[in-house]
Amino acid sequence: MEPLIPLEGDVGRVLAVVAHPDDLEYGAAAAVALWTDAGHEVAYLLASRGEAGIDGMEPVEAARVRVEEEIRSAAVVGVSTVEFLDHPDGAIEYGLPLRREVAAAIRRHRPETLLLFNHRETWGPGRLNSPDHRHTGEAALDAVGDAGNRWIHPELGLEPWGGVRRALVTGSPLATHGLDVSEGVDRAVASLSEHRAYLEGLGDHPMADPEFIRMFLETTGERFGGVPTLSFELFEF
Repeated sequence: MEPLIPLEGDVGRVLAVVAHPDDLEYGAAAAVALWTDAGHEVAYLLASRGEAGIDGMEPVEAARVRVEEEIRSAAVVGVSTVEFLDHPDGAIEYGLPLRREVAAAIRRHRPETLLLFNHRETWGPGRLNSPDHRHTGEAALDAVGDAGNRWIHPELGLEPWGGVRRALVTGSPLATHGLDVSEGVDRAVASLSEHRAYLEGLGDHPMADPEFIRMFLETTGERFGGVPTLSFELFEF
């Protein structure tokens, strides 16, 4: 595979938009830790509460537990603003309602950078991505234009925000850029560790071990000088 291009430029304010609790903890939290350390504001917006994510736990209880786990995991990497949109876990639909809600969040938080999770059909050859990830990521990318146009969703009563400069998509099979996250790896592992109930529900799956993140970032680093690396697909606006 081609070497990754160094990610350059100031991220400014960051709004992370993902489908589920734990999506950001599988890698992106390492970068978030670096950004909050540097004084950047980072907020999380989750389309669902992850209520369908633990097979042995009823959805109402799972939603409560997973929200608490996500708030704790965000705090580990310096994030105190965590919002949930209450779309149904496992059945998040791409469409105007989701675009409107994300556009509203963009107008409220006024980010320069969006941090997203893989919206592509696959993770790589033969490995299908979930509809929730695809639909949330696609809606977030489209909401950038919506948020900047005062004649789209005027009913929100919010001033337009056209200041999003780029979107960084983690987990993408089309990633071209990389960021050295050596200083954020330990906190990324600790952040994922806060998802205790979710990880326990995974059983003996390799992704149930928080150290999976360390191995994942080190493997990605093989394309970036041998240091722990988070890779991104980059969209510029």
